Amino acid sequence: MNIHTIYAHIFKVWRQKRMARFETTIEPGPEDLVLDVGGYPATWTTRPQLARRIDCLNLRPVSFDGSRYPNHSITTAVGNGCALTYGENSYDILFSNSVIEHVGNWEQQQAFAREVRRVGQKLWIQTPALECPIEPHFLAPFVHWLPVFIRRRILRWFTPWGWIQKPTQNRIDEVIASTRLLSKRQEETLIPDCEVVTERLLGLFPKSYIAYRTNSD
Repeated sequence: MNIHTIYAHIFKVWRQKRMARFETTIEPGPEDLVLDVGGYPATWTTRPQLARRIDCLNLRPVSFDGSRYPNHSITTAVGNGCALTYGENSYDILFSNSVIEHVGNWEQQQAFAREVRRVGQKLWIQTPALECPIEPHFLAPFVHWLPVFIRRRILRWFTPWGWIQKPTQNRIDEVIASTRLLSKRQEETLIPDCEVVTERLLGLFPKSYIAYRTNSD
């Protein structure tokens, strides 16, 4: 069993609702250029083409056969969201889903936030909520609130992620080091010119935060 398959089934409904909210809030148009930082073509190929072109940027090359999707205009590129090579306001829409929590420490998250605000006119930056009792990467309650030395000991044997992935201790350390969830206040601090809205789990707990900006002013 693949952990990504489980993620896809668990989060499918939420992602569909989120994309519908993105469309109604940001209103991508047929002349817009979209930069998806840290995203993949599969996010967009399941929906009608929303913009003139969608560029998916990742740290490593992503294989994508555009000929299989003749009704879509999607490209892939390699780059770092903390140091984008594009000009100011060069994209009509900058989209990023569950990425900013993986770019590194607070200083790197600040760099990511500066870059997306610089390059995109409209913004849509989503991240899982630190306050949610269920940690979405490990699919277990409360583990993200524990000290690192405890997480290192329990992630392999006491989380669905550990049972399925069977990670080595080095891999566990890598994932812990590269996953830094944000609180709502931190998201608001990082992207101060955006409105931050909360998605909720069971209508009670914060599940994730979406910082969005509908213009470049």
